[in-house]
Amino acid sequence: MTRDNVETVLEVDLVRYLSPPLKWIVPLIRPKRKKTHGAVTLKFNEELAREDATKLSFQEGGRDRVCCLFHTGGTTGMPKVVQHQQEGLLYNGWVGQHVLVAPDDVLICPLPMFHVFGAHVILMACVASGAHLVMPTPAGYRGDGVMDNFWKLVERWNVTFMVTVPTAASALMQRPVDANVDSLKSAFCGSAPLPVELFKRFEAATNVKILEGYGMSEATCLVSGNPPDGERKIGSVGFSFPYTDVRIVHCDANGGVTRDCQVNEIGEICVSNPGVHVGHTYSEPAKNADLYADGTYLRTGDLGRIDEDGYLWITGRAKDLIIRGGHNIDPALIEEALAAHPAVGMAGAIGQPDAHAGELPCVYVELTEGADTDVAELLAFAEEHVGERAAVPKYLEILDELPKTAVGKIFKPDLRKLAISRVYGAALGDKGVAAEVAHVIEDKERGLVACLKRTGDCTDSDVTAVLGAYTRPWQWDD
Repeated sequence: MTRDNVETVLEVDLVRYLSPPLKWIVPLIRPKRKKTHGAVTLKFNEELAREDATKLSFQEGGRDRVCCLFHTGGTTGMPKVVQHQQEGLLYNGWVGQHVLVAPDDVLICPLPMFHVFGAHVILMACVASGAHLVMPTPAGYRGDGVMDNFWKLVERWNVTFMVTVPTAASALMQRPVDANVDSLKSAFCGSAPLPVELFKRFEAATNVKILEGYGMSEATCLVSGNPPDGERKIGSVGFSFPYTDVRIVHCDANGGVTRDCQVNEIGEICVSNPGVHVGHTYSEPAKNADLYADGTYLRTGDLGRIDEDGYLWITGRAKDLIIRGGHNIDPALIEEALAAHPAVGMAGAIGQPDAHAGELPCVYVELTEGADTDVAELLAFAEEHVGERAAVPKYLEILDELPKTAVGKIFKPDLRKLAISRVYGAALGDKGVAAEVAHVIEDKERGLVACLKRTGDCTDSDVTAVLGAYTRPWQWDD
């Protein structure tokens, strides 16, 4: 999809949800936008007022069609536009109604409605089941006061089912449970693997077990989840939901399945269900090439295994693997080990560029509030607790806050940019080359590219003699 073929833009103005005096001030101070497209712009509330509130005034054509677009990129960088059909939305609502919630449930969903889980799973489940939905703010967890007042909101609305992500659960555990949360029966957690220690702390503080689940925008969301009334395996994302088939396979570069994996053997997770729009997952046709195993199963790019009881375990992200001299290292090995340290709130492990090994394990850490520790202590802890010798991080840095997406996932491209700037800058300085890293950009074709600026006399050959040993490209910052 390009801007040129968009015919209509529907504007939703959030000013009406603000309280005075912001409601009066924002229209006066927000910048005026210059229209740079030829599409017709309509105002949502004005168009809504034109419609008959008692019945639908149009006829459906009886065929499935694309009804919404969501951008995705998650933790991997360059966003792509995913096309969702009516069938996928209805399927997610059906699963929510029959598996997750009942009509008398009260859900609190501090995820924004631009997030696929909030819109397609929680909202559709409530529409289908009749459950009550509480949305704290339009910004979800990031709204002012949501974290500090979360447990009070649970008590106020007698919430029975909460939705969270690991970063939000970690932030909540840094605050006292200062309200009566006896109404809370279940908590559903997705978006990223949940560290075991965090799971235990949450259960001890709330007396509620977290149901870990798995979904992705490319499958219109839901894929699997731990059973609300059955055995829940910590770290697993549970069973496939009804009408979803998950295969663990090894694929060639073109998506051909070379073989299916055995029980507990790690391979790529591939999914078939009513939410998978085969051949048209992304709006850009080129993005759909080689995206389907055997032409029918969505290749998720996630690595995982299915155990002897049928539980699905996500073991890593193919693009997140740290490849040290041909040795594949799962960053989760480092992140989970450091998560057991009482001072660590979150950890994000990546591969930093190395002139000899290709990549070396590197980790950035966000501490819990008020924690007292240092880099040397954390490196020593990692060396003792990371189970694989090659995975012990060679560099650790403590950040005030890890970069995150709008729904709290660690945004690893920003961590990779930090590592590239640091490593390339140090390499140039050590060799006396009069250049430094101005910034790192993400190029659509080349990936992350270091942009350099001269600090003195310097030629292309001078830079290439140093940075040519690294795999990530560079260019002059023009």
